[in-house]
Amino acid sequence: MRLLLIALGVATAFTAQAADREAGKKKAAEVCAACHGADGNKPSDPTQPVLAGQHQDYLARALTDYKIGRRNNPIMKGFASGLSKKDIEDLAAWFSSQKSALHDQR
Repeated sequence: MRLLLIALGVATAFTAQAADREAGKKKAAEVCAACHGADGNKPSDPTQPVLAGQHQDYLARALTDYKIGRRNNPIMKGFASGLSKKDIEDLAAWFSSQKSALHDQR
């Protein structure tokens, strides 16, 4: 059991170090802010999602899916196509770390 906990701790530490929130913040200001807001809380259109506070793995998967065409949205495909895997990880880390302006739905 102890070995498993150590392994999980190392894996978690590695994952946390892989993504750079500050790089994600900078990239968000360049690429995402016009539609989603710099912190992911200000969609300019109510059909656009609030990104702040979403799960990091969900955000990374969504961006990857836009990039590879699994999700079909020409605007997002255009933005995502220029992102590297590292960019996607950094953006997901940034937006997931932001406090969402949405109310708790529980």
